[in-house]
Amino acid sequence: MKIRSALAVFLALLFVFISRLSVAESSEAQNLAPMQASSAAAMKKVSYTPASATFEKSNLPEHIAGEQGALVFSAPPRETEAEALRIYRPIAEYLTHIIGKKIVFHYPKDWLTYQKEMQQGNYDLVFDGPHLNSWRISNLQHHTLVKLADEYAFVVVVRKEDRITNLKQLAGLRICGMTPPDFGTLAVLGQFDNPARQPLIINTLGATKVYESVAIEKQCNAGILPAASLKKFNESKNLLRAIYMTQPIPNQAFSAGPRISREDQARIAAALVSPEASQVVSRLMAANGSDKGLAFAGKNDYTGLDVYLKDSWGYSR
Repeated sequence: MKIRSALAVFLALLFVFISRLSVAESSEAQNLAPMQASSAAAMKKVSYTPASATFEKSNLPEHIAGEQGALVFSAPPRETEAEALRIYRPIAEYLTHIIGKKIVFHYPKDWLTYQKEMQQGNYDLVFDGPHLNSWRISNLQHHTLVKLADEYAFVVVVRKEDRITNLKQLAGLRICGMTPPDFGTLAVLGQFDNPARQPLIINTLGATKVYESVAIEKQCNAGILPAASLKKFNESKNLLRAIYMTQPIPNQAFSAGPRISREDQARIAAALVSPEASQVVSRLMAANGSDKGLAFAGKNDYTGLDVYLKDSWGYSR
């Protein structure tokens, strides 16, 4: 009888220990992403927006490729997931029809996830900035296919009534924009060479939200916008003015990795620049303020642009 009682007590204690261990592991996992983000933020004085708590395993790139036998298409999380699906899913479906192989769009839950999955070569087709295209060409055997035909430049904007006239006046102030390694943010932060005199980047999803956060909600003293987006916004309301513009370079592009054959890469490129694709890519054009559509791109267009990533974590190889 005593043995049975002791056994029952032991099993009860074991159950309590396992339960507490599971809770501790769950808490540690939930705290890991904010801790990593805080480290990255400390390096660049950038604020971090926590990711959503849940993320289906079936949505991860390795599961898409393995379980669905599909090629994985992705882009940085500049928009909400719902908006990203509206922009990119029609492109994935269109290209599936073009090459006869299933292409699935994968939305990464945050920038840290995007960078990790991209750097590991988990994406077969990617649309993102010129510096990231340059890095994949050098490190992941990617080839650029097509790009936005407009030149790529960013402006730092302030409200028209503000007295700020130059970039250095923003040291210590709040700037709404995307967290690094977004190209516009890296290009702007590169102008602040004094570590003690840096602006604070407030992570803000999408050009529309940046515009609203500066012009209307006044959450930031300034914002980082694509030059094309500022032109579009100011045509209607004209509430902001630019105090700085980055040097124009080749625009964002689609790149394809080695799991897509060169023949299929050529088909994808030709399909994306064809008149038949205009409706399919219309939301992509609108989201990026592009008036000129897509044009063929070559790797030489992006040679050396990965230099913008030299101080970014995970990009040195």
